[in-house]
Amino acid sequence: MFKALVAAGFVALGAGAAMADPVEGIWKTEVDDGSYAHVTFAPCGAALCGVISRTFNNSGEYQSANRGKPIVWDMQAEGNGKYGDGRIWQPSTDKVYRSKMELSGDVLRVAGCVGPICKRQTWTRVK
Repeated sequence: MFKALVAAGFVALGAGAAMADPVEGIWKTEVDDGSYAHVTFAPCGAALCGVISRTFNNSGEYQSANRGKPIVWDMQAEGNGKYGDGRIWQPSTDKVYRSKMELSGDVLRVAGCVGPICKRQTWTRVK
């Protein structure tokens, strides 16, 4: 019983440390193919992941089939606002790219790369 409590304590401490990551929260993407999304970042194991939480187009918010889908996963904090070794899904092309991010205040620069060529977007913090 004692070992189980100690193990649970370590898990809680680890989750607390991951929850303190400054990229956690909700981010607004740039418009891609006429739509944009709010992406909610949270810990997923030892990494950070982003899920599409809301979707918008010219008419306002709408119920896209992409809501609830992961868009960023396996992102590793590297320190100094940099993240790497992740993957990002581009819904408009249904392609997955190697990904990296850089956080500066309420601005998150996100890149999806194939070899040395990267597509980039700048996301802004919603909350």
